[in-house]
Amino acid sequence: MTERESEGAGSSEQTVSRRWLFGASGVAAIAGLAAGAGATASQRSEPGGQDHWPRSAEMLIGPDRAAAPRVSGLHLQFGADAAREAVVSWHTVGAVTDPKVRYGTATDGFGTVVRARTRTYRDAKSGTEVQAHHARLTGLTPGTDYVYAAGHDGAPPELGTLRTAPAGRAAFRFTSFGDQGTPTLGKLDNGKFVNDNLGSPFAGDVTAGIERLAPLFNLVNGDLCYANLATDRVRSWDDWWANNSRSARYRPWMPAAGNHENELGNGPIGYAAYQTYFTVPENRGDDLTRGLWYSFTVGGMRLIALANDDICHQDAGNTYVRGYSGGAQKRWLEGELAAARADRDIDWVVVFMHQTAISSADKFNGADRGIREEWLPLFDKYQVDLVLCGHEHHYERSHPVRGVLGTDTLTPKPADTRTDRIDTSRGTVHLVIGGGGTSVPSNALFFPGEQCRVITEVGNADSATGKKSPTYVVEQAPWSAFKDADHPYGFCAFDVDPGRPGGETTIKATYYALVGPTSELKAIDTFTLARPRSDR
Repeated sequence: MTERESEGAGSSEQTVSRRWLFGASGVAAIAGLAAGAGATASQRSEPGGQDHWPRSAEMLIGPDRAAAPRVSGLHLQFGADAAREAVVSWHTVGAVTDPKVRYGTATDGFGTVVRARTRTYRDAKSGTEVQAHHARLTGLTPGTDYVYAAGHDGAPPELGTLRTAPAGRAAFRFTSFGDQGTPTLGKLDNGKFVNDNLGSPFAGDVTAGIERLAPLFNLVNGDLCYANLATDRVRSWDDWWANNSRSARYRPWMPAAGNHENELGNGPIGYAAYQTYFTVPENRGDDLTRGLWYSFTVGGMRLIALANDDICHQDAGNTYVRGYSGGAQKRWLEGELAAARADRDIDWVVVFMHQTAISSADKFNGADRGIREEWLPLFDKYQVDLVLCGHEHHYERSHPVRGVLGTDTLTPKPADTRTDRIDTSRGTVHLVIGGGGTSVPSNALFFPGEQCRVITEVGNADSATGKKSPTYVVEQAPWSAFKDADHPYGFCAFDVDPGRPGGETTIKATYYALVGPTSELKAIDTFTLARPRSDR
């Protein structure tokens, strides 16, 4: 994986004349964006400069224009301070010249230019090189709507909108799910096209559902497109972006790395593709671990993304990489949690990751003792409010838990059993939200009663699978509060209410299942999290 600064001004910003703004067709496009609709629009030349971006698609007819790769997979990420920082990203297969983003407010127009940095990886399976272009926007105004156009020489730009997070405590909505795949058919098998990366049509329906609720941002809890299973890994990533750019160009999709982001040969530990497509906040790590864990702040909430393969026992990626950080991720995590809890402007601490410490599904992945060993004591010590996971392909919720019962599996101990309103200062609530679209749901595999299957260690590689043989132990699961056996697909929405100074703050959480032939949203589980504000 390599990174270079694009030719020209690097990531610096400059102001350009209003004469460069869109013509009549572009103005109409901006109006459409304000209503939530995307468009591709032509643009005028920069003053005194070359006509880098064409006014219309017809200008691509010439051979000098037709060779330029199109803008693909346009998407957003927040920076560490989501009120003032964001990244606009897209990718191409093939080199481009002068990738950049023009942005501004809808009233002021596209008056600022940011050059993009280009990061590349070469897929070890196909030999295809992918270039991802990332333009970092800084100095933004909190709680403000922006319009932007991303592109490079010789191709029509793609447009999107961005709303920055509020500064300080405020109300906002975010959503979350994991284990999506793609809704596309990417492999020809005996003359028929099939989906070879565990996707389904519901992978598209979940994206549409997210857009119906229009959150400020969305969390993707790992196993994004299952490219490591696909015949054509680059095509699977491209299909995933094609599906999700219709949402991710308007609101940041913030990822956590799952075991299926571990692709054989793509970097020293398999995450080069994932690390190339996303630019997330820095984690002060080295190039090996760049972007695998990070944190960002929205309002009065600190959100922390973790990479479980570093500490999980299960051998579930293309290669077994447990322990690759040498404890660096755990040390970083404790520092982040301590800082968040010491910050009187932060009320909520939310962790999102892929593998899970809880699961009531039999004959599936199960819970992983590695998470319970390494991270749950930190979650207890620093009063993490909410942990969002995937990995198990169903929806399940725990009671608030704090400490463990006296078992070899380190069974989380319920702090309370009330299910409608939960005081997270007493314990952490864990959610499994793994019904993002995968064709292998696990909602029909729940144990009867309250039980959990926990992987406690691994042995030598199994000759049949090539994977390290797991040891599973079944425990009683008094921590289990709710599980949805009836609906395989859905996502969660969270509405944050900051409350009043010196009082209480709440989050209303709703799990929406996709139901019926058109995947309408049905609220299946609704509950409220509450805790005292940290400024009391």
